[in-house]
Amino acid sequence: MAKYRKKPVVVEAMEFTEESKDRVFSFVECNKYAAHDDNGAPLLKMQTLEGDMTAVLGDWIIKGIKGEFYPCKPDIFEATYELADPTLKSYGTIDPLPQPPTGSE
Repeated sequence: MAKYRKKPVVVEAMEFTEESKDRVFSFVECNKYAAHDDNGAPLLKMQTLEGDMTAVLGDWIIKGIKGEFYPCKPDIFEATYELADPTLKSYGTIDPLPQPPTGSE
């Protein structure tokens, strides 16, 4: 049987975490909505080419080569992807965006 290697392509991806959930929601351009599981943890439900899928905290959200979005479990993401530019931090692990001054400082 013939064997095949995945072509090297660069994709955009963000880790769905408590800290990044708002940025991830803005990143995803397909039909999506926010929800919560039975314990109150955030979920991201999205329409993918394979149907409706749900991302839980820790999943990676990938924008594919045709602009499609889909969730990926962290172990699969780690085994399949690496930073295209290792000098940049991953979106899912950067520090939160700075907040504007409140006026009391």
